[in-house]
Amino acid sequence: MAKTLWLIPARGGSKGIPDKNVKPFCGIPLVSRAVGQAIKCAGRDDKIFVSTDSEKIRQTVASIGDFVPFMRPDSLATDTASSYDVIIHALDEFHKMGTDFERVVLLQPTSPLRATSDILDAISLWHPGIDMVVSVCEAGANPYYNAFETDEKGMLHISKGDGKLTRRQDAPKVWEYNGAVYVMTVDSLRNGPLSSFKRIIPSPMPRQRSIDLDTPLDWQIAEILMNSAKKP
Repeated sequence: MAKTLWLIPARGGSKGIPDKNVKPFCGIPLVSRAVGQAIKCAGRDDKIFVSTDSEKIRQTVASIGDFVPFMRPDSLATDTASSYDVIIHALDEFHKMGTDFERVVLLQPTSPLRATSDILDAISLWHPGIDMVVSVCEAGANPYYNAFETDEKGMLHISKGDGKLTRRQDAPKVWEYNGAVYVMTVDSLRNGPLSSFKRIIPSPMPRQRSIDLDTPLDWQIAEILMNSAKKP
């Protein structure tokens, strides 16, 4: 089994939902929910790490275990800091401590409807010959069917294909990243950012588990879905 860094990025600043990473979602702080999933899935030799700049988040995680051996620098805790830089920082710090990994599993706390099975499904697709496995859901708009562009005259035309499809189910499936699970090969990360990856395998998830919490409305919808799923 590949030695894995389970990385949970959770910075303190949040404009859309203040303190969202420590805010209880259906009774459990978002960051704690993600840590709990990592604990269920991680191997014996793996490391679970919460990358944060926030003392409040560190204390919240401390109630579960010691998953913040070092803090994220302020330079990586801004709106403009990239996930790639956060990942490389974590890998570099663990390397200084004498620990290296073959792959990174990144779990965003803001995907609370993600199931443990979704994580395990993505991991089962990974092998060292690829750059990344990423969770996806079917895109809401399909460029072969109901996504349009304007031409030089300002007129709409179908984005892809000849525009003759009359049923969505006849169009090729189109996927969108849902932000829930990323399984990345460390050698690939060392060679460049995620945007440079060419060997990417999709791990499909249902749309009802693909909500990413960005606004208070997202939060309300996600809690309704979670509570509905718990009912017999």
